[in-house]
Amino acid sequence: MKHNFFSAALLSIPFVAGTAISQQDERPNIIVVIADDLGTNELSCYGGQNLQTTNIDRLAKEGILLTNNYASTAMSVPVRASMYTGLYPARHGSYQNHKKTNTDVKSITHYMPLAGYRIARTGKDHPGGQPQVYNFEKIPGFTVGCTALKAPYTTDGIEKFMSNSKDPFCLFVCSIHPHAPWSWGNPSEFDPDKVVLPPNCVDNKQIRELFCHYLAEIRALDNEVGSVYAALEKVGKLDNTLFIFLGEQGPRLPFGKWTAYRYGQHSAFIARYPQKIKAGTTSDAIVQYEDIMPTLLEFAGGEKIKDIDGISCLPVLFGKKKEHRQWAYGIHNNIPEGRAYPIRSIQDKRYKLIMNLKSEVDYHEKHLMDPNAKEKVWDSFLQTAETDEFALFLVNHYTKRPAIEFYDLKKDPWELNNLAGEKKYFKRIQNMKAELFKWMEQQGDTGADMDIPQK
Repeated sequence: MKHNFFSAALLSIPFVAGTAISQQDERPNIIVVIADDLGTNELSCYGGQNLQTTNIDRLAKEGILLTNNYASTAMSVPVRASMYTGLYPARHGSYQNHKKTNTDVKSITHYMPLAGYRIARTGKDHPGGQPQVYNFEKIPGFTVGCTALKAPYTTDGIEKFMSNSKDPFCLFVCSIHPHAPWSWGNPSEFDPDKVVLPPNCVDNKQIRELFCHYLAEIRALDNEVGSVYAALEKVGKLDNTLFIFLGEQGPRLPFGKWTAYRYGQHSAFIARYPQKIKAGTTSDAIVQYEDIMPTLLEFAGGEKIKDIDGISCLPVLFGKKKEHRQWAYGIHNNIPEGRAYPIRSIQDKRYKLIMNLKSEVDYHEKHLMDPNAKEKVWDSFLQTAETDEFALFLVNHYTKRPAIEFYDLKKDPWELNNLAGEKKYFKRIQNMKAELFKWMEQQGDTGADMDIPQK
């Protein structure tokens, strides 16, 4: 059965398992739905004003919403490698986009079967092509290629998988929304004149019209979440399943994807499991994608894995702990997405430190800033900057970065006011730099030396 952007689900006759149910393992299941290049700020449960993300909001109302989940790197392959392995990028090896994971690394596909779980994936298959590291059972139904112009989907494959599995399952549903090109969904739902643009975005007609296409793909993503929810209900496994929604990294817009700014690193994390998670709760505990794998493994009853970077945040989800991490770390290596531009970052709940390790050159990203790019986002920024002072500020802020950036996230969540030069923050900056260097040393992160062409 096919689904599209205007139909969330057409449910058929419920599956009847008969005597097979008594033979199935009744331990709880796991489903993780992950977006692709989502600006978490657009979700209405995170304060978004442009659309009501009804299905994602429902998960938040029925579970817990985390406000401080961060991608350690704002690129799909590295952050998903971290999600699956529990390791930061320097250690799992995929520290540049599309760089292969080290072959001796183990992932969730090794650990979950040891706990008695089937491990499967449908949709986007990053990282892929390394079955010795990522040996997912492949389930059909969701579009795989993230640059596809059309993205029809069906839940038939996951319903069959969930219904027929005698073992508990851990299933990743990997959407391609809202990854560019923003060519799927119904942009006419949105009025360009009424769209609320992010504070770090140039405001002009072209951007407003393009933003409607971006929002249409977020609507498509929300419909997919609703369809997965309905599929779980249909097979009778909704309340016996830990349902997690993740936002991945930020969008293909300036200050989003391919940066260490909050717009790129901040990510949605919502979890529903009514037996253990109190409905309608919120946590501001700091969590990172490296924590996903050990969290799922602990939930499944698996043995704790030594020598990984991730820390299970299950006690946070279950309301047993209020805090999780002191720091969230970030790493960006720009090759092959542009010229070398290594960046490292560290933050707590209040302050963010960014170190641009090659600040003597301008930042450049080949997809977003390509003059032949279909979306013309950067061209639009440049054209408006010719006559608009704030647009010129944004262009310079994005391309001409100082060695040190320091932001007060409480007062300046969009990181537009660099406080690095203010004396009152000198000691705090030095302390955070020391913590960042300590982390880099522990990771074997050699900084600028890592941002070189791949072998």
